[in-house]
Amino acid sequence: MHERRRQQRADIDEIGYISGDGSSLQCRVLNISASGAAIELPEKRFIESRFKLMLGSDRVIRECRLIWSSENRIGVEFVE
Repeated sequence: MHERRRQQRADIDEIGYISGDGSSLQCRVLNISASGAAIELPEKRFIESRFKLMLGSDRVIRECRLIWSSENRIGVEFVE
């Protein structure tokens, strides 16, 4: 399979929080790079195309754009 990512992602297993519509959802960040991440949700659900992600470990809030979704996993690109 051809790798389309611009940067190599590091595998992690960290708790994160998605927010954007006035609510917050706990999730698990599976891998991350400076430009994006793969995220596992607790269940399959609709996610807005733009939202904020915060990792529990560093508390940095990242603006995200939804790139793909499959079952309860999503891929995001970080936007400025």
